[in-house]
Amino acid sequence: MLPGLPQPLQLGEIPTLLAGQLAESSIAMYRRDVRAYVTFAAARDLAQDDPQTLAAWRDALTLSSRMSPHTINRMLSAVRRVMKEAAGRQMIPTSLHLAFTSVPGVSLKALKGRLKLHARTRILPEDMRRLCDAPDATTLVGKRDAALLATLASSGIRASELATLQQTQIEKHGTGYILKVQGKTDIEFRDAHLSAEAKALIDAWLAARPMESPYIFTSFSTRAAIPFPDPISAPSVWRIVQKYAQRCGLEHIKAHDFRRFVGTRLARTDIRKAQLALGHKRIDTTARHYILDELEPGLTDHLY
Repeated sequence: MLPGLPQPLQLGEIPTLLAGQLAESSIAMYRRDVRAYVTFAAARDLAQDDPQTLAAWRDALTLSSRMSPHTINRMLSAVRRVMKEAAGRQMIPTSLHLAFTSVPGVSLKALKGRLKLHARTRILPEDMRRLCDAPDATTLVGKRDAALLATLASSGIRASELATLQQTQIEKHGTGYILKVQGKTDIEFRDAHLSAEAKALIDAWLAARPMESPYIFTSFSTRAAIPFPDPISAPSVWRIVQKYAQRCGLEHIKAHDFRRFVGTRLARTDIRKAQLALGHKRIDTTARHYILDELEPGLTDHLY
């Protein structure tokens, strides 16, 4: 047990410690990661407030799993962040927080063999068209999914932003449309693109939907495909994308690849437009992670 904190710190106190610091979705991830740390410590009868337990957990994740170094370091960071917030409220000694901070993560270079080959998949325009045309728009689920895919493909918003998108967030500007979205790093709402095609598909879906909801993309029951007014979840967005990607023979495509598709296409004319569309604070973030150019085969065939 951590000094001065009720047990369990990780499950009961995380929402309080991180309230106002992170979005609810991020707090949920912290809760999950720290729960894994607590479970590890309890299973081995190790003290949760000992930095060496964090080091032992890091080593176990490295040796007993095939997790990527990014995942391992994210999980370690969750524990460190909770310790930092607890120290800031004088719930634990600052020295304890600093001791946890001094526990290093894993090296990306050392574990580069675990990085996924298809972590960032480039989508060609013709493949994106096949994906967006894949849902059966004669069904209610198909109407929703067609609108969902077209929105992702034309806006580049995150799955979490799309899942909670409301009808009031669509605004008409001249002859086109924009979305007012607020992502995980946004303080205020930002503008994102929405194509006329996506807007027409959204209108068709909302007109066919048999109930009212402020949310655009609402859920269905698993068995009977009965629509509910509740918004879909971000994991559901990922599952929908993967379902149609597999149907098109593009099984490596993920929801976040739609975001990279928008960045890559816009950057062909102006990288600044890509940065603004994706809502990045720094243009180097756009350049490093969201512009997926490829080598053209054959360019070196006649060099000598």
